[in-house]
Amino acid sequence: MSKDPGRVLIFDTTLRDGEQSPGASLNLEEKLAIAHQLARLGVDVIEAGFPFASPGDFKAVNRIAEVVGGENGPIICGLARASKNDIKTCYESLCPAPRKRIHTFIATSDIHLKHKLKKTRKDVLSIVPEMVNYAKSFLDDVEFSCEDASRSDPDFLYEIIELAISAGATTINIPDTVGFSTPNEFGELIDNINKNVSNIDEAVLSVHGHNDLGLAVANFLESVKYGARQLECTINGIGERAGNASLEELVMALHVRRGFFNKFFGRNQDSPTPLTAIRTEEITKTSRLVSNLTGMNVQPNKAIVGANAFAHESGIHQDGVLKNRLTYEIIDAKTIGLSDNKISLGKLSGRSAVRARLEEMGYDLSREDLNEAFARFKELADRKREITDRDLEAIVSEQVQLPESKFQLKLVQVSCGNNSKPTATVTLLDTEELTEETAVSLGTGPVDAVCEALNSLANVPNELIEFSVKSVTEGIDALGEVTIRIRNKGKIYSGHSADTDVVVAAANAYVNALNRLVFSEKKNSLHPQFDGINKSIRRSSKSNK
Repeated sequence: MSKDPGRVLIFDTTLRDGEQSPGASLNLEEKLAIAHQLARLGVDVIEAGFPFASPGDFKAVNRIAEVVGGENGPIICGLARASKNDIKTCYESLCPAPRKRIHTFIATSDIHLKHKLKKTRKDVLSIVPEMVNYAKSFLDDVEFSCEDASRSDPDFLYEIIELAISAGATTINIPDTVGFSTPNEFGELIDNINKNVSNIDEAVLSVHGHNDLGLAVANFLESVKYGARQLECTINGIGERAGNASLEELVMALHVRRGFFNKFFGRNQDSPTPLTAIRTEEITKTSRLVSNLTGMNVQPNKAIVGANAFAHESGIHQDGVLKNRLTYEIIDAKTIGLSDNKISLGKLSGRSAVRARLEEMGYDLSREDLNEAFARFKELADRKREITDRDLEAIVSEQVQLPESKFQLKLVQVSCGNNSKPTATVTLLDTEELTEETAVSLGTGPVDAVCEALNSLANVPNELIEFSVKSVTEGIDALGEVTIRIRNKGKIYSGHSADTDVVVAAANAYVNALNRLVFSEKKNSLHPQFDGINKSIRRSSKSNK
C-alpha cells in the first residue's frame, strides 16, 4: 500500500489547470486573491501555475510562493515538463515558499508517445529517472505524473512509476487526462498499481482527472477506496474542455458520507474525524470568488454551490423540508458557508466598519486597496439602501481586476426607448498612450451601442460570443452582475463587472475582457501539454548525452 497520510490531501489546481479553461485567464492580482482564499479554505497544495510558460506565469507563481506559502500554509507547487529548463525555472519561481513542490510530468500512453512526443517507451524510461532526479537535486518534495495514465499499458506504467520513486518522487500522480475511464476501471488501476509497484509504499498516490464523460468525481471517490490519498481538483470543476474533478463535490461527498469512507482509512464507521483538512464553511465564498474573477458562471443546478442546490420548488419537497430538512436535504447550507447574512452598513458607515466586515469575511486588503474598495462602497451606498455581504464580495472581486489594464472606462451614457434608436456615448482612457477619446455609436439596444462604441475606440478585433446578466441580491436596487466573453483568433476572453446600472456593468465587463485580450497577446504563454514540448524534451535529452 502506498504511503498513507491518514486522510485525503486536497491538491488544488484552479490556478494552473483551471486557468486553462477558455476565457479564464487571470492576472497577478486575481491569482493572488484566489490563492489567499485557497489558503483560508485549507487546501494542502496549491498548484500556482506553469512557471516556464511565460514571464507573467513565473512572476505569479513566485509572488504566490512569497506571500501565500507560509510555514503553516499550503505547499506551493509549480508544474514542469520533463526537461531541465522547465524544472530549473520551476524551482526558481518557488524559491520564496517555505514549503514547495516541483510537479514534473511526461506522457506514458502509446498514443501520446507516437503522435505527440515522437518517442519510444525506451526513450521515456531513460528520461523519467533522470528528470525526477534532477528535480530532486533542488528540493525533497517532487511529484511525478504519468500523463494519460488511464490509457497507458499497465505493465509499462508500473515500470515508469517504480523508476520515478527510485529517483526520488514522493508523490505519484495518475491522471485520467481525457476523462476516458469509468469508476470501476479507475479503481482497479489504482489497486493494481499498489499491488504491482514494489516501492509504492515510499510515495503518496495521487489522482488527476477530467470530466469529459461526467465521471471525474465518481472516479476519484472510487480511487480513494483503493488507496489514493491526494485528489487533484479545481474550484467549481473548471478546467480544459469539460473541466476537472470538482473540489467542493469531492470534499462534501467525503464529509457527508464519512461513515462509508471511514473503513478505507482503518477507522470506525462512526469516527467523527474529518477525512480532509478543508474548512467547508469557506466553500461558497471560494466558489463565488473564482466564478467572479474567471467570468465563468456556476450553473444553477451545480452540486453544492449552484443557486438551486438548496432550493425547493415542489410543494411536497417544501412541506417536507419545513417539517424536517433531512427529508430532502443531506447538507446543512451553513456547513458550506451559505447564509443570507445581511449587515447594517449604509451611506453613513465609516471606513473602519467596512474594513472590519471585510476582515470577518476573510479579505485582507492593503491600505490602497481598502481605500479604493471603500470609495466604491460609498458610491454604491448612495444608490442602494442596504449593503449585503454579496455586494461587498462583488466590490472586492471587481477591485482585483483593475491592475494590468490598458483601457479604463471614463464615461458611459446611453439614450434609448421604444420609439428611439439606442445611442451610446463612451469615453475611453488608454493608459499606455495616455490618450482619452470619445465615440458615439448606434446599436440594436443600449448594450450593443456601448459595445460598438468601445470597439471603435479600442480598435482590438474581437467577436462578442456571450453576454449574461444576473442579480447579486434581491430588490429593485440590487447589483447586476454582467459577464461578457469575446473571441479573438480562436481564443476566448472573459470580463466581469457589477453595478446597479446593468449598462454601466456591461461597459466595464467589456473593457475588462478587452484588457485580458490585450494582456494575453503580450503574454504569449506556452501550454504545458502542447506548445514546444517535443523541442524542449529533445533539447534536454541531447544536452544530457
